[in-house]
Amino acid sequence: MVKALKIVGKILAGLAIVIVAAIVYVKAALPNTGPAPELKLEQTAARVERGKYLANHVTVCMDCHSTRDWSQYAGPLSGALGGGGEAFTQEMGFPGKFYAPNITPYALASWTDGEIFRAVTTGVNKSGKALFPVMGYHRFGQLDKEDIYSIIAYIRQLQPVKKDVPQSEPDFPVNILINTMPQEAAFTTRPSETDQVAYGKYLITATGCVDCHSKTDKGKVIPGTEFGGGMEFKSPNGVKRSPNITMHKETGIGNWTKDVFVSHFRAYTDSSYISRKVEAGDLNTPMPWTMYGGMKEQDLAAIFAYLNTVKPIEHKVIVSEKIAIVK
Repeated sequence: MVKALKIVGKILAGLAIVIVAAIVYVKAALPNTGPAPELKLEQTAARVERGKYLANHVTVCMDCHSTRDWSQYAGPLSGALGGGGEAFTQEMGFPGKFYAPNITPYALASWTDGEIFRAVTTGVNKSGKALFPVMGYHRFGQLDKEDIYSIIAYIRQLQPVKKDVPQSEPDFPVNILINTMPQEAAFTTRPSETDQVAYGKYLITATGCVDCHSKTDKGKVIPGTEFGGGMEFKSPNGVKRSPNITMHKETGIGNWTKDVFVSHFRAYTDSSYISRKVEAGDLNTPMPWTMYGGMKEQDLAAIFAYLNTVKPIEHKVIVSEKIAIVK
């Protein structure tokens, strides 16, 4: 019996050593996506204009990195752009407290263009620390480099917002695992707009539709559920779930025409649109309609064309459910 206990003790000790060694490696050696590239971008008018369009209406960087007015439907932007501070917390289903950083020149003055580029496309910040993938670097690293250059050119000319944002605080064990999340970029060339399906796929990568309109497990999309909806967004008043946007006729958007799809977005930027107030106890939507609504009609049409190539998924989603959230 004593001998058996000694053997078990040695096995446990060995496992403990392996675990400690693995933790030390992850904390000390990772993330490792390579050094920030040497970049000094020319801020041309064309780049700034393209970056403005992307950051506000496609990649929607300004969605998280600005203040949103959650008393209004869809949380339209309020105040200065890029000042950061939007919180993603445990109450919302996140494994810790994560804050969107200030990305105006006030906070990024000491960052090189290469350091911003590395952060946006691989998830490693100026000091070499890993960013939690609520930031879509895993998608942005699949875009055309020139589009990322344009976004950098745009945020470089934002008005400085003197605002210090708290450091993010991942819970255990995410505070360790977060170092394994950054990944090297795999850039592509932006397709011609005349190739509507290919261009739509490129745009939908930039927008991140699949990240929300799918089922997820521990923050990762469950294979086979892409675009089928079901991701939950928790709030004190209940739960919002992303709808099915595949072309399944009964449970998705298979009965929509291109014009219906486009107008569903563009309605939020129509001059007649008035944002409605969300009453106490009501559920708001995390979908930044007023931002995506500013997308060009031909770009929205391209996204619709690509969604028509995605396998329809039969998945009926209860989009709104007012329930008490157990804390």
